[in-house]
Amino acid sequence: MIPTITAFERSPDRGRGLARDMPVRWALEEAGQPYDVRLLSFPEMKQPAHRALHPFGQIPTYEDGDLVLFESGAIVLHIAERHAGLLPADADARARATAWMFAAKSTIEPPIVERGMAILFEADKPWHAERLPMLEDRVRDRLGELSDRLAGRDWLDGEFSAGDLLMVTVLRRLNGSGLLEEHPNLLAYVANGEARPAFKRAFAAQLAVFEAAAG
Repeated sequence: MIPTITAFERSPDRGRGLARDMPVRWALEEAGQPYDVRLLSFPEMKQPAHRALHPFGQIPTYEDGDLVLFESGAIVLHIAERHAGLLPADADARARATAWMFAAKSTIEPPIVERGMAILFEADKPWHAERLPMLEDRVRDRLGELSDRLAGRDWLDGEFSAGDLLMVTVLRRLNGSGLLEEHPNLLAYVANGEARPAFKRAFAAQLAVFEAAAG
C-alpha cells in the first residue's frame, strides 16, 4: 500500500520548500518510497475529517493502512525506521542520528520560528525594534554552536541521516536573512543537502503544487 500525506493546496511559502510536508516528501524520496498527496485548503484543514487525523488541524499527516501519524518529525522518524538509508545500521550511531533529529526540532527550530513570527506578525508593534535583535541573537547563539559542531564535517555524525534531513530543513527557514552567511560552513551544509537528488525531487513536487494553484 502506498502511503498518503497531506499538504497545502495553496502553500503560504510560495513554493520555497518551507512548508512542513517538505521533510516528509524528502524522507520518502530518500527511501525510494512512492506516495500519494492529498491537498487541503485552509478551511478543510479545520474540518472534523482532517482533525480526526491531525488534532491541531495542520499539515502534514501520514496515512499507511491503519496507521495515521501527524507531526513532521515523527513522520520522518517512522519513515527512517522502516526504510534503509536514513538511519545508520549501528545501534549507537542510530541513536545519535535520532538525537540530532530531536535537536533540529527542539533546539534549533524554536528560536528560528520565533524570529520569523515576530517579523511576520509584530513588525507594527512598538516593541518590535527592541525585541528583534534579541531574537536574532538567540538564533546566532544556536547557529554558532551548530557551526562549531560541523567544523570539518560534511554531516552531523558520519554519513547523511534523518538528523541532517531535519536540520537542513530547519536551517533553510533562514534563507535570505543574512544569518546563515555568518557561518560559511552552515551555508555549505545546507547546499549539500539541497544538492541531494531526493531533495530536488521533493522540492520540485512541492513547487509544482504551488505553480498549479497560482496557475
